[in-house]
Amino acid sequence: MSTSTRQSFASLLPPAAEGGCAQLNCWSRSLASPAGDMRRRLASLLLAVVLLVSLGGCGITAPRSNEGYADLDSLGMMDTDRVISLSLGPTVLHFAASFIDDDPAVRDLLRSLDGVRVRVYEVNGDASKVAGRIQHMSTKMQDDGWQPIMLVRQEDEQTHMLMRMVDGEIRGMTVLVLDGDSEAVIVNLMGDIKPEQFGDVMVALDVDSGGVDEVELEEGTVNEGAVTQG
Repeated sequence: MSTSTRQSFASLLPPAAEGGCAQLNCWSRSLASPAGDMRRRLASLLLAVVLLVSLGGCGITAPRSNEGYADLDSLGMMDTDRVISLSLGPTVLHFAASFIDDDPAVRDLLRSLDGVRVRVYEVNGDASKVAGRIQHMSTKMQDDGWQPIMLVRQEDEQTHMLMRMVDGEIRGMTVLVLDGDSEAVIVNLMGDIKPEQFGDVMVALDVDSGGVDEVELEEGTVNEGAVTQG
């Protein structure tokens, strides 16, 4: 992700950490396109979201009580700078999906989600310490019942994908990515989400940071156990 893109996202967020209704602007921004018709639809969406927020906060941010909600640790204030913190609940996701009429698959995918959390960090310190914290986070999640389904380590890059299964059903997915010594990304999706759909969610949210667009699993991989590369 370019510096200008990170700044445009960061300018839409409040100083506070994850959560907060002002972060809805980040989602709305991701729907924009050069087409004038899309801009008009976006303006309508923004107005409706403002009204929605003013009426009540339930479902605005990702629900902590959801079975797919991941307990995410910090990557270290001394070594990273969080430039994006996005938290969207079912109310916003389902509402935004109603404005997508040119891609039924993406619309249905957004409707199937109960929550989305995205954190993007700029690594400005010791990248090896950040890598260690990501590994620790993955291990801690596995101790908490998350199932690892992919691990990629290549030189100074690493990617972890974990699933939360409850009674044989997918309840959540978390992806941890360290892209060299420059960027780290954490994504937590809540709901009935298949691993091969991860890329579609990231495209819908306009998240292209730190190797996230390279996270790809073929259908059925989750049934075969963890895939390790590198």
